[in-house]
Amino acid sequence: MSDSPLAQTVAALQPRARAELTELVAFKSVADFAQFPKSESEGAARWVADALRAEGFQDVALLDTPDGTQSVYGHLPGPEGAPTVLLYAHYDVQPPLDEAAWDSPPFELTERDGRWYGRGTADCKGGVIMHLTALRALKEHGGVPVNIKVIAEGSEEQGTGGLERYAEAHPELLAADAIVIGDAGNFRAGLPTVTATLRGMTMVQVRVDTLAGNLHSGQFGGAAPDALAALIRILDSLRAEDGSTTVRGLATDAAWEGLQYPDEDFRKDAKVLDGVELIGTGTVADRLWARPAVTVLGIDCPPVVGATPSVHASARALVSLRVPPGTDAAEATKLLTAHLEGAAPWGARVTAEQVGQGQPFRADTSSPAYAAMAEALREAYDGQEMQTSGMGGSIPLCNTLTALYPDAEILLIGLSEPEAQIHAVNESVCPDELRRLSLAEALFLRRFAKRG
Repeated sequence: MSDSPLAQTVAALQPRARAELTELVAFKSVADFAQFPKSESEGAARWVADALRAEGFQDVALLDTPDGTQSVYGHLPGPEGAPTVLLYAHYDVQPPLDEAAWDSPPFELTERDGRWYGRGTADCKGGVIMHLTALRALKEHGGVPVNIKVIAEGSEEQGTGGLERYAEAHPELLAADAIVIGDAGNFRAGLPTVTATLRGMTMVQVRVDTLAGNLHSGQFGGAAPDALAALIRILDSLRAEDGSTTVRGLATDAAWEGLQYPDEDFRKDAKVLDGVELIGTGTVADRLWARPAVTVLGIDCPPVVGATPSVHASARALVSLRVPPGTDAAEATKLLTAHLEGAAPWGARVTAEQVGQGQPFRADTSSPAYAAMAEALREAYDGQEMQTSGMGGSIPLCNTLTALYPDAEILLIGLSEPEAQIHAVNESVCPDELRRLSLAEALFLRRFAKRG
């Protein structure tokens, strides 16, 4: 990595970065308040707000968003006439899933094999620390050369749209010339990457009803329609024999032109078991970044332990559909709902309810901000050229910001490279990625100030 004074300062700040990430990871800030205390999210929000105040930010506020969560805002004035850059991250995290499957406690940052483990280390509490480290390094070398706004969201993982609706109601709040979304990741650790596209998402809860109540399977099984069996058939209709997504009316043949993802690399990153095939057709990049993908997120049904010999009267499932740029998420929701309702066997009653939605996103990679980021990443990564990839996940705020500020340049970087295993057990962050990307962000802010 560069041995410039700025790079040396970023390196010297890493122990502080680890200590602060340890504090932030300790908050169980899952914005599902039916399962996790709201106080944990409120504590994480206060931590971020206190950190901004300590760095001289003005107008620091805990914004009560319409979905019942809080986002943290702050403004750091720069030189007169300098451009404004908005830095985004989120402090809420996914649930830890099976805590017993973690090799170390999910809410205790633990170093192992050169990585820092804990829920949110990469997605996206590490992004908060990345922003703070970049700004601190600049302050030690002449000051921050642009006006900075920071927004740390409190419910990104829930997809409930609180910050989007708040921004729409207060359009002046997040206005900026460039926006750095610190919630993406390099294609591979050590390979500098910006994310050019994001798939959108819709989530639908489907319920199947066939009987007034459960029945004894010995007395009624064989003639009584089983709601759980009906649900399984409906869900199976969402995939072709090869595993491709098959929602009636939804195009599934687009191709990705850009950085490719070799099959063997994907198998390794995804930890696909030997002998198990990948699903779908086309290249892996096509399937991840250019085509829709359906996932059954959960099914309400009795567990094996304690199950009774019953024909089930009702069953539910939560279905996620990721949609690529060029596909309207609202239209995809209608198609998915119609498919689920139309696939019911035996005249089973089906109701489908949308519970979350976000539009896909495509960035303008030809903008001056991307040129500045390319230079910054090249220096931070020892001369390696910036790569451009897609990301299968969704960041709904990106489309809101694009609509509110059409002239703003939006860049997506972050710490969620494949080894990070975000959303899974044993999530981790690579400290070297945190160091290099903190430096890259600082260098970008310098270069963007000159271009502005």
